[in-house]
Amino acid sequence: MRYTLALFAILAFVWLANSGHYTGLLLSFGLVSVLLVMVIARRMGLIDQESQPVHLLSRLPRYYWWLFTKIVRSNIDVVINVWRGPASISPVSARIPARFHSDLGKVLYANSITLTPGTVAVDIEGDEVLVHALTAGGLEDLRGGEMEREVRALEK
Repeated sequence: MRYTLALFAILAFVWLANSGHYTGLLLSFGLVSVLLVMVIARRMGLIDQESQPVHLLSRLPRYYWWLFTKIVRSNIDVVINVWRGPASISPVSARIPARFHSDLGKVLYANSITLTPGTVAVDIEGDEVLVHALTAGGLEDLRGGEMEREVRALEK
């Protein structure tokens, strides 16, 4: 039930924010459209813990701050490597273990890798993520496990 209410709140907020008109007729159209989407999503079985991860809300601000700082540091690292010239750039690919409790954890991990400049998650297969990195240091940073620990703490 809480996932259904969360979906309703998100859809209503998005509709109201994009509408900009708050007359009775348009509000009723918005309510009907939100309810119609909810009925369709419910019949398709799309309303669950993974589609509406409300259980993560209390831990998201800390994770977002950590990810923001990681993105800034990675940006600086990429700029330094570009300034040093082609000799400092050595693209590599490898499979990195991704042992998470859910598919949501794997997706968050792969998206975090891709958001961090200098690394791209190419594929998720089983408990591994294929990562392409600008330098070998980028892969070593992932193998160190800091990002995996942060995503795991968010997932719990």
